[in-house]
Amino acid sequence: MSRIILKSAAVAFASVAVSLLLTLVVVPAMGFPISRTVWLTATVCPLMLAWIASAGTFWQSDRLKNAHRDLARTHAQLAAAHRRLSEKASRDDMTGMLNRETFFAALDGSRRKADRGALLIIDADHFKTINDNYGHLTGDDALLLIAAAIERGVRSGDVLGRIGGEEFAAFLVGATEPEARHVAERIRREVELIRFRPVDERTVPLTVSIGGVTCGESATVSELMRAADRRLYEAKHRGRNLSILDRDISEAA
Repeated sequence: MSRIILKSAAVAFASVAVSLLLTLVVVPAMGFPISRTVWLTATVCPLMLAWIASAGTFWQSDRLKNAHRDLARTHAQLAAAHRRLSEKASRDDMTGMLNRETFFAALDGSRRKADRGALLIIDADHFKTINDNYGHLTGDDALLLIAAAIERGVRSGDVLGRIGGEEFAAFLVGATEPEARHVAERIRREVELIRFRPVDERTVPLTVSIGGVTCGESATVSELMRAADRRLYEAKHRGRNLSILDRDISEAA
C-alpha cells in the first residue's frame, strides 16, 4: 500500500507542476491576472484529482498483477497434477510398468521411429498353481519379483509393459537378433535365479517362457504380436522355462 501511495503522490505532484506551468503561460496570454484563486485552483485540483485517480489505477494494476501471478501458479500446479495423473494412468498399479494400452502405443511409436528392434512376450510359468496353493497376495509377491527380474534383464531404453495378469512384454529398441537372444536369455536366467519362499522357508521355483521376434521393416504391431505369441506357445509346449526367438517377421509367418 505504501508503494501505491508514493507512486500516486509522484504522479500528483507532477500533475501540479504541469498545471502551474500551463497557468503561468495560458492565463497571462488571455489577459487575466494570476490571482490567489487561480493559484489554488491550479494547485489543489490537479493534486487531489491526480492523486485519487492514480492511486485507484495503481491499486487496480497491483490487483491484476497479483491475480495474474495466482493464475500462473494455479496453472502450473494443475499442469503438474495433470502430468502426474497421466503418468499414473499409463502405469500398471502393481508393477509400475506401462499398462497394456500404453505399452502398445509406445511400441507403435518406437516402430515408426526405427525399423530395427525386437519384441519379447514373457509369461510366468505355472502361475495359476502359485495362486491356487498360496493365494493371490502371495501370487502378487511373485509377480513383483518376476517384474524386477525382467527389469534387470533388459537394457536401458528398452520399453517394458505388463500386458496381462502374468504376462509381460518388452520392446528392445534397435536390438539385433543376437542382442535380442542375449537379452531374452538373460531375463529367463534372472527369473530362474529367484529364490521365492512364500511360506515355511520352502523355495518355490519361478520361471518364465519367452517368445520373441525381431522386427521386419514393414511389420505391424499386430503381426509382431502374433509372431511372438507363436514362439511363446512353442516355448510352453516344449517344456517351459525357455526363450525362443524368430529371426524376423517373414520367418515367423
